[in-house]
Amino acid sequence: MTAQSLPSLRIALLSYRGDPFCGGQGVYVRHLSRELARLGHHVDVIGAQPYPVLDEVEGPGSVRLVELPSLDLYRADDPFRTPAAAEYRGVVDVLEYATMRTGGFPEPLTFSLRARQYLARHKGRYDVVHDNQTLGYGLLGLERHGFPLVTTVHHPITVDRRLELAAAGTWLERLGKRRWYAFTRMQKRVARRLEHILTVSGTSKAEIAEQLGVAAGAISVVPIGADTRLWSPDDTVPVVPGRIVTTSSADVPLKGLVYLVEALAKVRTERDAHLVVVGKPQREDGPVTEAVRRFGLEQHIEFRTGLTDAELVDLYRSAEVACVPSLYEGFSLPAAEAMATGTPLVATTGGAIPEVAGPDGETCLAVPTADAGALAGALGRLLDDPELRARLGAAGRERVLANFTWQRAAELTADRYRDAIATGAGRRARSGPGWRYVA
Repeated sequence: MTAQSLPSLRIALLSYRGDPFCGGQGVYVRHLSRELARLGHHVDVIGAQPYPVLDEVEGPGSVRLVELPSLDLYRADDPFRTPAAAEYRGVVDVLEYATMRTGGFPEPLTFSLRARQYLARHKGRYDVVHDNQTLGYGLLGLERHGFPLVTTVHHPITVDRRLELAAAGTWLERLGKRRWYAFTRMQKRVARRLEHILTVSGTSKAEIAEQLGVAAGAISVVPIGADTRLWSPDDTVPVVPGRIVTTSSADVPLKGLVYLVEALAKVRTERDAHLVVVGKPQREDGPVTEAVRRFGLEQHIEFRTGLTDAELVDLYRSAEVACVPSLYEGFSLPAAEAMATGTPLVATTGGAIPEVAGPDGETCLAVPTADAGALAGALGRLLDDPELRARLGAAGRERVLANFTWQRAAELTADRYRDAIATGAGRRARSGPGWRYVA
């Protein structure tokens, strides 16, 4: 049977932070939900602020947003705010505010508790629950309410924690980082009790097994990718000489942007080049801003936010080179999307990036992490060689078409849903009358 001919499923897709402009988790929810609906499934995306941005789908399935509001303590216009007394709806809200005030990050825990309450009120509505890296205590034991659970872990947040602690300059900063990332202890405990974990690459699978203590047999690799109907070459878009494009959705060491800034300074000693960063301007006191000033690159680096899908794709089409300078990625959507447009890619070897970008010299130019000199050398080589750019760009798109599309990701994910449903049914059948599952 084809994926389209199998019975449709009713799916609850949970995302505690689902805005695609906030990072890869939001992108995942948006594209996966759309492709699941195109396969005929019915998806309720259950999310908190910043709410997911979802695509409209014309049959046979459906996608809708179910808002599960938090106190929205990190809203862009008023971060770390103090809510009015009338905003508190119960003990979960009190827990959320108290955790924030003591330096912790409460959203994974408090969202999981609200999601559990919502699902308990809607028994029988869903065939399966899919958690998008919340890994909160509230999700344990959902099977008792009749909800098979599948969880996606893009990569262990313990990786982010390690890199942030290494970059912290003072003991006070390190103390703050440890408090912020305290939720990773919960995520470890929860992950070890889950039977059906999805991840996006072989590298992430190994990291999850090692750092979270999850049995490898409980983890399935389902690669994600680009919406190749949108991310595609277009010869009518003019290429801007010397343009380098990168995506950096967060001002954190993990993204390696400071090394790309230094590399641009080296590249510009021999040629005219400029960098466009898809993301918010960096902190005034951060290492990226300091590097921009130190190298005098204020007029040669531009940050762009709020782009429409079409504007973002055209930006990548207009670049001579795309770059992924990250120190670590569990997958790297920017690499897949850049390659899908036929834009030649320079990428580091951090984490799973080589699984996406492919072999050095065949589908990209690969460089070590945290090496501004190597980045500069690869960028300069591509900027100076139009034939190499054309060859790598074409090969990169073919690699994405063959391996990394959202349609394929949705088909494989639906297969894992059915595995989880069958596991739950088998457990109930073996237990017989009076069955009760204790997580």
